[in-house]
Amino acid sequence: MADTISLAATGIFLLSGYLLGSISSAIVVSKLFGLADPRQIGSGNPGATNVLRYAGKKIAIITLAGDALKGVVPIKISLMWGVGQEVAALVGFSAFLGHLFPIFHDFKGGKGVATFLGVTSALYWQIGAGFIASWVFAALIFRYSSLSALLSCLLVLALVWKGTQSAIIVSCFFMMVVFIYIKHRENITNLIAGKEKKIGT
Repeated sequence: MADTISLAATGIFLLSGYLLGSISSAIVVSKLFGLADPRQIGSGNPGATNVLRYAGKKIAIITLAGDALKGVVPIKISLMWGVGQEVAALVGFSAFLGHLFPIFHDFKGGKGVATFLGVTSALYWQIGAGFIASWVFAALIFRYSSLSALLSCLLVLALVWKGTQSAIIVSCFFMMVVFIYIKHRENITNLIAGKEKKIGT
């Protein structure tokens, strides 16, 4: 009976994580401030970088925080209810998938970097801080938001791989990084061709 309840609770946490992740911060924030739908302007991506280009830093920061919190909140709630790190990682992965493939927005979501940061920070705040530091460092050197994010995600994966013995947690982070790279395939092509937009342009 206890196992059944535990399994049911895990299912609820996973579903809740996905549904929360499916709420697009970029779309919600843009509507609240009377701005254009981010899917219909710029790159068409409902994420903080696209919002930054047409709405400015303030709206982009709010969007970024919202996307990151989608990774933090479900994990912290599940941990408060006593689940282990592995289940919490799965809950975070569910929120991440919700952001990428939101049920509320025709399964067309963002690229996942901010939510990935939220998941990382909720499980390992030191590694989350390392992500931010590495992103800033790479951005100052290369001036590409996408490249900075891609490099920082690899760093997080390496640190998680080294720091945990859990195959489930490592697999969650590995799959998130794979999805992020897939979502950034156009950016990668542009970086190789020298056509990627730099920060501030």
